[in-house]
Amino acid sequence: MPVSLSQAAQNAVTDLDLNVIDEFRTNQIMDLITFDDVVNPIGGGGVLTYGYTRLATLATAGFRAINAEYTPQEVTTQRYNVDLKQLGGSFQVDRILTGIGPAATGSVALNLQQKIKSTQALFGDTVINGDSAVTANSFDGLSKALAGSTTEDFTAYDWSGTMDEAKAYVVLETLDDLLGKLDGEAGAIVANKKAINRIKSAARRTSQYVEAPGPRNTTIASYGNVRLIDAGLKAGSADDVIPVRTSAVTGPPAQAAGSTDIYAVRFGLDAFHGVSTMGGQLIKTWLPDFSTAGAVKTGEVELGPVAVALKATKAASVLRNVKVQ
Repeated sequence: MPVSLSQAAQNAVTDLDLNVIDEFRTNQIMDLITFDDVVNPIGGGGVLTYGYTRLATLATAGFRAINAEYTPQEVTTQRYNVDLKQLGGSFQVDRILTGIGPAATGSVALNLQQKIKSTQALFGDTVINGDSAVTANSFDGLSKALAGSTTEDFTAYDWSGTMDEAKAYVVLETLDDLLGKLDGEAGAIVANKKAINRIKSAARRTSQYVEAPGPRNTTIASYGNVRLIDAGLKAGSADDVIPVRTSAVTGPPAQAAGSTDIYAVRFGLDAFHGVSTMGGQLIKTWLPDFSTAGAVKTGEVELGPVAVALKATKAASVLRNVKVQ
């Protein structure tokens, strides 16, 4: 059955496992996405592929005259396969270090926490920018899935400058057009911090900005009922997952310097969702075993095997040329 990280937390056996799952839930994309645990790793992991049909166009309807036929029209679909991949990291700790400091497990806890954060960042980055043809052992993300689709918009929009009332209405009108491209209510708007702050500023002027408490002392921001998600930084880097362009792209299509991408996503098993193995554990940890011989021990954090699937093109949309500075 489909699971989310909040449901996975309920099945955690130890305090450590629960802590790790809650740490992963501080990534808001991971907190919203549902993982469909349907892939059966036949032959000890030899088959980790999820196949699905993406609906590209919708069915039409019309009137007909007496003694005349309807004009035939069929929906357009395309077959896709995604390969599940695992991601995470390992660390090594000398057994001497575990006894140094205010807590005996301080070195282990610090490394575990940082590996969780980097795995969060890598997953969030891949959800947006993943391209299995470029990065080995990765999966494809939203940017690749939406390339060339009817919900990819290269129109130039200018959100830069002073956020007065006129500018606020430009921002919100553009945002409503983006949300209107979807085939249902969006679950989230995903962008970088600069773009999210512009949206917050505009939404406050129309009383459409909402804040609520999130997991682990975080705050959940929304435009109406739609979650505002900062895609954050790349793993081990200070670079934005969704960058602001430092120079113009001549194209075609042309994109201005200071512009960025903004995504709207509808989450669900008929829309955009994660994929995992049948009956598998989403998040796994291995702590260093200091009870055996050997001075340096290894610990690991792993998410997966997982991938993402966009079932319908209109379940996500993207603005590619929004000037925010």
